[in-house]
Amino acid sequence: MSRLDHPFPPVVDTDCRILILGSFPSVKSRADGFFYGHPQNRFWRMLAGVFREDVPASTGEKRALLLRHHIALWDVIASCEITGSSDASVKDAAAVDIARVLEHAPIERIICNGALAGKLYARHLQDVTGLEATVLPSTSPANAAWSLERLTAAWKQALTAK
Repeated sequence: MSRLDHPFPPVVDTDCRILILGSFPSVKSRADGFFYGHPQNRFWRMLAGVFREDVPASTGEKRALLLRHHIALWDVIASCEITGSSDASVKDAAAVDIARVLEHAPIERIICNGALAGKLYARHLQDVTGLEATVLPSTSPANAAWSLERLTAAWKQALTAK
Protein backbone atom coordinates (compact mmCIF):
# COMPACT_ATOMS: atom_id res chain seq x y z
CA MET A 1 0.00 0.00 0.00
CA SER A 2 1.45 3.36 -0.95
CA ARG A 3 0.42 6.96 -0.36
CA LEU A 4 -1.06 8.59 -3.44
CA ASP A 5 -2.00 12.18 -4.23
CA HIS A 6 -5.12 13.03 -6.21
CA PRO A 7 -3.87 13.33 -9.78
CA PHE A 8 -6.20 15.85 -11.41
CA PRO A 9 -8.10 19.07 -10.72
CA PRO A 10 -11.84 19.49 -10.26
CA VAL A 11 -14.18 20.12 -13.16
CA VAL A 12 -15.86 23.45 -12.37
CA ASP A 13 -16.87 26.74 -13.93
CA THR A 14 -18.73 29.81 -12.69
CA ASP A 15 -22.14 28.40 -13.72
CA CYS A 16 -21.93 25.24 -11.59
CA ARG A 17 -24.58 24.93 -8.86
CA ILE A 18 -24.24 21.23 -7.97
CA LEU A 19 -21.02 19.56 -6.81
CA ILE A 20 -20.66 15.79 -7.10
CA LEU A 21 -17.94 14.34 -4.90
CA GLY A 22 -16.52 10.86 -5.23
CA SER A 23 -13.95 9.32 -2.91
CA PHE A 24 -10.67 8.85 -4.84
CA PRO A 25 -9.92 7.95 -8.48
CA SER A 26 -9.62 4.29 -9.41
CA VAL A 27 -6.43 2.83 -10.88
CA LYS A 28 -7.98 3.16 -14.37
CA SER A 29 -9.10 6.75 -13.74
CA ARG A 30 -5.64 7.66 -12.48
CA ALA A 31 -4.11 6.15 -15.62
CA ASP A 32 -6.61 7.96 -17.87
CA GLY A 33 -6.28 11.26 -16.02
CA PHE A 34 -10.02 11.77 -15.57
CA PHE A 35 -12.90 10.78 -13.33
CA TYR A 36 -14.74 7.44 -13.57
CA GLY A 37 -12.48 5.95 -16.22
CA HIS A 38 -13.19 2.29 -15.47
CA PRO A 39 -15.50 0.96 -18.21
CA GLN A 40 -17.59 -0.93 -15.64
CA ASN A 41 -18.25 2.19 -13.54
CA ARG A 42 -21.75 3.37 -14.37
CA PHE A 43 -21.26 7.08 -13.59
CA TRP A 44 -21.24 8.34 -17.18
CA ARG A 45 -24.05 6.01 -18.29
CA MET A 46 -26.11 7.08 -15.27
CA LEU A 47 -25.51 10.79 -15.90
CA ALA A 48 -26.35 10.44 -19.60
CA GLY A 49 -29.54 8.60 -18.59
CA VAL A 50 -30.55 11.31 -16.12
CA PHE A 51 -30.27 14.01 -18.79
CA ARG A 52 -31.36 11.84 -21.74
CA GLU A 53 -28.16 12.37 -23.65
CA ASP A 54 -25.70 10.10 -25.41
CA VAL A 55 -23.08 8.52 -23.17
CA PRO A 56 -19.94 10.65 -23.46
CA ALA A 57 -16.80 8.88 -24.64
CA SER A 58 -13.95 11.39 -24.55
CA THR A 59 -12.78 13.49 -21.63
CA GLY A 60 -13.95 16.58 -23.50
CA GLU A 61 -17.45 15.14 -23.96
CA LYS A 62 -17.61 14.15 -20.29
CA ARG A 63 -16.50 17.61 -19.16
CA ALA A 64 -19.02 19.25 -21.51
CA LEU A 65 -21.89 17.07 -20.20
CA LEU A 66 -21.14 18.12 -16.64
CA LEU A 67 -20.79 21.83 -17.35
CA ARG A 68 -23.85 21.91 -19.64
CA HIS A 69 -25.90 20.85 -16.61
CA HIS A 70 -24.07 23.16 -14.16
CA ILE A 71 -22.41 20.27 -12.34
CA ALA A 72 -18.94 20.45 -10.81
CA LEU A 73 -17.09 17.18 -10.16
CA TRP A 74 -14.28 16.30 -7.80
CA ASP A 75 -13.38 13.91 -5.01
CA VAL A 76 -13.27 14.22 -1.22
CA ILE A 77 -9.78 12.72 -0.78
CA ALA A 78 -6.68 14.74 -1.69
CA SER A 79 -4.28 11.98 -0.65
CA CYS A 80 -4.47 8.59 1.01
CA GLU A 81 -3.05 5.14 1.28
CA ILE A 82 -5.03 2.81 -0.98
CA THR A 83 -4.68 -0.68 -2.38
CA GLY A 84 -5.76 -0.75 -6.02
CA SER A 85 -9.13 0.97 -6.37
CA SER A 86 -10.85 -0.32 -3.24
CA ASP A 87 -12.61 2.27 -1.06
CA ALA A 88 -12.50 -0.34 1.72
CA SER A 89 -8.69 -0.18 1.69
CA VAL A 90 -8.43 3.62 2.07
CA LYS A 91 -6.36 4.66 5.07
CA ASP A 92 -5.09 7.99 6.40
CA ALA A 93 -7.21 10.07 4.01
CA ALA A 94 -6.55 13.80 3.79
CA ALA A 95 -9.38 15.97 2.46
CA VAL A 96 -9.21 18.20 -0.61
CA ASP A 97 -9.13 21.97 -0.35
CA ILE A 98 -12.81 22.42 -1.17
CA ALA A 99 -12.31 26.19 -1.44
CA ARG A 100 -10.79 25.49 -4.88
CA VAL A 101 -14.33 24.75 -6.07
CA LEU A 102 -16.26 27.14 -3.84
CA GLU A 103 -14.26 30.17 -4.98
CA HIS A 104 -15.15 29.44 -8.61
CA ALA A 105 -18.82 28.51 -8.36
CA PRO A 106 -21.87 29.31 -6.20
CA ILE A 107 -22.49 25.68 -5.18
CA GLU A 108 -25.99 25.16 -3.78
CA ARG A 109 -26.11 21.37 -3.50
CA ILE A 110 -23.57 18.65 -2.82
CA ILE A 111 -24.02 15.02 -3.80
CA CYS A 112 -21.65 12.29 -2.67
CA ASN A 113 -21.12 9.24 -4.86
CA GLY A 114 -21.14 6.43 -2.29
CA ALA A 115 -20.83 5.93 1.45
CA LEU A 116 -17.11 6.63 1.88
CA ALA A 117 -17.37 9.97 0.06
CA GLY A 118 -20.37 10.85 2.23
CA LYS A 119 -18.66 9.87 5.47
CA LEU A 120 -15.47 11.78 4.71
CA TYR A 121 -17.38 14.81 3.42
CA ALA A 122 -19.38 15.00 6.66
CA ARG A 123 -16.23 14.60 8.75
CA HIS A 124 -13.87 16.97 6.90
CA LEU A 125 -15.70 19.30 4.52
CA GLN A 126 -19.27 19.98 5.62
CA ASP A 127 -18.18 22.59 8.16
CA VAL A 128 -16.26 24.39 5.39
CA THR A 129 -19.12 24.40 2.87
CA GLY A 130 -21.99 24.79 5.31
CA LEU A 131 -23.99 22.41 3.12
CA GLU A 132 -25.32 19.01 4.06
CA ALA A 133 -24.64 16.46 1.36
CA THR A 134 -27.01 14.00 -0.23
CA VAL A 135 -25.27 10.62 -0.20
CA LEU A 136 -26.29 8.43 -3.12
CA PRO A 137 -25.53 4.81 -3.97
CA SER A 138 -22.13 4.38 -5.57
CA THR A 139 -21.92 3.99 -9.34
CA SER A 140 -18.99 1.60 -8.83
CA PRO A 141 -19.24 -1.91 -10.25
CA ALA A 142 -18.63 -3.10 -6.66
CA ASN A 143 -22.16 -1.89 -5.89
CA ALA A 144 -23.82 -4.73 -7.78
CA ALA A 145 -26.99 -4.54 -5.65
CA TRP A 146 -28.02 -1.42 -7.61
CA SER A 147 -28.89 -1.83 -11.28
CA LEU A 148 -28.16 0.99 -13.72
CA GLU A 149 -31.90 1.70 -13.85
CA ARG A 150 -32.19 2.04 -10.06
CA LEU A 151 -29.06 4.18 -9.89
CA THR A 152 -30.31 6.47 -12.65
CA ALA A 153 -33.68 6.91 -10.91
CA ALA A 154 -32.09 7.74 -7.54
CA TRP A 155 -29.55 10.12 -9.04
CA LYS A 156 -32.17 11.78 -11.26
CA GLN A 157 -34.28 12.62 -8.23
CA ALA A 158 -31.29 14.24 -6.49
CA LEU A 159 -29.90 16.02 -9.55
CA THR A 160 -33.16 17.46 -10.82
CA ALA A 161 -34.81 18.40 -7.50
CA LYS A 162 -35.56 22.09 -7.22
